[in-house]
Parts: sequence; C-alpha cells; structure tokens
Amino acid sequence: MGQERFADVVERFTQGYAAPPPAPEVLTRWTDEIERARLRMTNFARLMLDPVEPRTGPTPRQEVYRKNKARLYRYGSAPTYRTPLLFVPNLGISRPYIFDLLPGGSFIEYMTAQGFDFYLLDWGTFGPEDNQLTVEDCVTRILPRMAAKALESSGAAGLSVLGYCMGAPLVASFVATYPEVPVKNFINMAGPIDFAKAGLFALWLDRRFFNVDRFVDVVGAIPADLVRAGFKLLKPTMDLSTSLNLWWNLWNDKYLEGFAALNKWANDYVAFPAEFFRHWVGDFYQQNQLVRGELRMGGRPVQLGRITCPVFVVGAREDYIAPPECVKALLEHVGSRDKEYVELPGGHISLIAGRGAAAHCWPKVSDWLARRS
Repeated sequence: MGQERFADVVERFTQGYAAPPPAPEVLTRWTDEIERARLRMTNFARLMLDPVEPRTGPTPRQEVYRKNKARLYRYGSAPTYRTPLLFVPNLGISRPYIFDLLPGGSFIEYMTAQGFDFYLLDWGTFGPEDNQLTVEDCVTRILPRMAAKALESSGAAGLSVLGYCMGAPLVASFVATYPEVPVKNFINMAGPIDFAKAGLFALWLDRRFFNVDRFVDVVGAIPADLVRAGFKLLKPTMDLSTSLNLWWNLWNDKYLEGFAALNKWANDYVAFPAEFFRHWVGDFYQQNQLVRGELRMGGRPVQLGRITCPVFVVGAREDYIAPPECVKALLEHVGSRDKEYVELPGGHISLIAGRGAAAHCWPKVSDWLARRS
C-alpha cells in the first residue's frame, strides 16, 4: 500500500469523527487554570526569593498593667457593653497574636467591633529565670491581680472571663477558688477539664509511661523545640497536608496572606517553665485533680461546684488536642443553672482563628455574652 493511498484511507476513516469545539465554559476553565498556574509560579518565586514578614496584631491596644513578664492589654474604645471581657489564653506553647492575626481575621477585632471592652492577658515569653513559676502562682497571684486591674481600668462592677485552651482550666480553678471576685460569666473555649478524656496527650503523659518529676529534674524548662516536636507528633501528616494546600492555593494572594501569618504563628513556640510543667502534667493530666475535687490553690480547695455564674462551653468536633468530651465535662461539675454547650466544626485552632471561626464560633460567643453583659 503506497503512502498516498494509506493517507486517503485514514482521511476517509476519520471523516465525520472530528472532535467538536470545546464548550465556552470549558475554555474558561482552561484559561483560568493556565492563569492560576502562572500565578503559582510567580508567587512561589516570590516566597523563595523575597519573602515578606507578615504583619500581625493589627487591633489598637494599650498596656494597662504589667507584672514581671505578664501583661494586661486593653483593646478598642467606646464599648457598647458595660461588662468587660478578660481573655485568658494558654501559658507557654504559643504566642497570643493568633487571636489578633490579620484585619478581617481577628477574634479580638471582631469582639471589639461588637462593642465589648476587651482585655487580653499575655503571660509572656519564659526563660530559665522563670523555672520556679507554678500553676498555683498563675491561679492565686497573676489571675486575681489581672482581674482586679481590668475592673479598675473599666470602672465596672463585674467582668466576664473567657479561657481558651489551657487558659480555661486555669480560669476554672481561679473562679472556683475566689468566689469573692465578681465574675459574671465564664466561657470555656476548647479548654480541657476532664483530663481522663484528653486524648493522645493523656495517653502520652500517663504516669505509667512518663515520669514527670524525673523529666523536669533532668531537663528543667521545656524548650520551645521540644514543645514543637510534641505537637507535630500529634498529627505527623500535618506539614504535608499544609504544603499541599499551599501549592493548590498558591495563586490566591488572599490565601497567601493568611497562610504567611498563620504559618509564622504555628512555628513560633514558647518554652514551658519547669515547675509549671511539673504541676500541669502531674496534677491535671496524671491525677485529674480538677474534676476529682482534689486540687488545692493557695490553701483553698478548688471545687468546680462553687462556680455558679452563667457558663458557656465551646468544643471543636475535630479537636485532637482537647477533644470535645473533655471540654464539655465542665458542665457536669459546675453549680451554674445557666449553662450551655455548643460543638462546632473545626479543630483546636480553627475554632478560634480563620474563616470557619468567623462564620461559626465568633458570632455564637458574641451573642451569648451580649445577652449577659
């Protein structure tokens, strides 16, 4: 068969089988994807060659009080609600600018815009000189003083207290131990209360496997790198999934802005003071003294039943740091009649920061508190 004849056969065979032109919407998707690929490469080059330090903490604030390394900040002005809100985050582990990350992505900005007189306790960044700081110091010395200073600054007769993560059991211990402090409302956001239900951390720190006294005696302060390693091991695939999500959204400048700020925070760990870690692990995780009624602070028994103010508890459905069941447990032990629990989608961080938090969590916290402020 000659070449011309074969070509003729192929032409006759393929006649009528020509592919139709793509639909306009398909062409649009192709064009969009080509443009996204171009933007991905452009933004990737910028990230590698000329990274920009993200600006965090945009909400105006003033320092109201300081004691050693602890600071009390007041945000916003001309509040609508008379009752001030004292926000108590975790001590150590991470820095509190996660709560005021970016314009439009800030819990503090949102709450001040709703009219709340917002105070933040920043525990500070710790070094070896802070190794003697204990949980009891935080509950009996720092928290009462910060509450008094918030009341003094605002001129109010009572205050609401919101504890996030580790801040919640510290606040619960404080409110239960000092009924004379006029706490009108208590909010627990993703704060572990029943440590028997605290998930993988509770298993790792079980005293059958982990001797906290020997560990602290040998290591001293828990360095930031060790804190980072512990949280990374909770979800070893997190860095991989984060990188994949980054690549997929690398074309989106708004996503990149949020990613840069959150990534900065997520790798900015803070050390634990030695004695604080000893008592935090021993008294809370290993002996679960808070819900068993065996904890004492400043010579006083910490009895959660003495908490009688309205209580609002917020759990995160996918929280592997403070699983919902260990957070919700607060309602079983307080003496409050006005108490409510809500479980929202997301994890430990996305409960308080990000687009999901702005849609699901912040409005619920604001609405609950507004009715009682």
